[in-house]
Amino acid sequence: MYCESTWFLMPSSESSLQIPLSFSPWEMFLNAGSVVQCVMALLALASLLTWTIFIAKSVEFLSVRRKLKTAEKTLEAAGTLALGEKGTRQNSIAHTLVMAAETEKAVSHDIPNDNEGLKERIVLHLERLEAAEGRRLMRGTGLLATIGATSPFIGLFGTVWGIMTSFTGIAASKATSLAVVAPGIAEALLATALGLVAAIPAVVIYNHLARQSASCRAQVADLTSLVMRLVSRDLGRTHVLATSAQITPFDINRMAGE
Repeated sequence: MYCESTWFLMPSSESSLQIPLSFSPWEMFLNAGSVVQCVMALLALASLLTWTIFIAKSVEFLSVRRKLKTAEKTLEAAGTLALGEKGTRQNSIAHTLVMAAETEKAVSHDIPNDNEGLKERIVLHLERLEAAEGRRLMRGTGLLATIGATSPFIGLFGTVWGIMTSFTGIAASKATSLAVVAPGIAEALLATALGLVAAIPAVVIYNHLARQSASCRAQVADLTSLVMRLVSRDLGRTHVLATSAQITPFDINRMAGE
């Protein structure tokens, strides 16, 4: 009797050794249904895009801040707008601001005694360039906001679908054991975990890049102020020369245009 009971117990023991249960994330991904696998793959791709954008934008902001700091020192040392234009040729946004002021001065040379109007027109032009630079700095970060807002819900969809599939399998097999449904539920819950893994870094990185962009925009605003200071100096010198020579600023601008 002892031998028979031993003979019946041995197969069950061996079978339990031959069927090990593995709940590693990779094994759960492989054992999940096709829909849940697609959801997990989409979330993994979203997470990859998040970190790619973070690295690319961090390098970009580091380079932009360095160039803006150099351009700020150049404009601080420049005495005239022409010298500022020569010193900022290696910096795109600073050179664009200076050239916009130079262009407006050249276009307005035939308007006599209009220093205040000229300053106003230059300020309006520089403000538009500053806003365009701010939009350029934030380019690509909108995807982070989308990932942060939608990833939890995409993961939740995968979880709900996986749990529905698990309960459908229970009904089809007419098994009521928790061991039957537990693997399917665990695989489904992995989708929610991946959704949070994709969403949380995306939100944190988006806020970080937004602060970096705001810092760069403040530096661009400083460049705008420096350009306007050079414009004011040039107009003041023109006025002094016109007064000392007893000719109008219109004549000086006309001669400069010629």
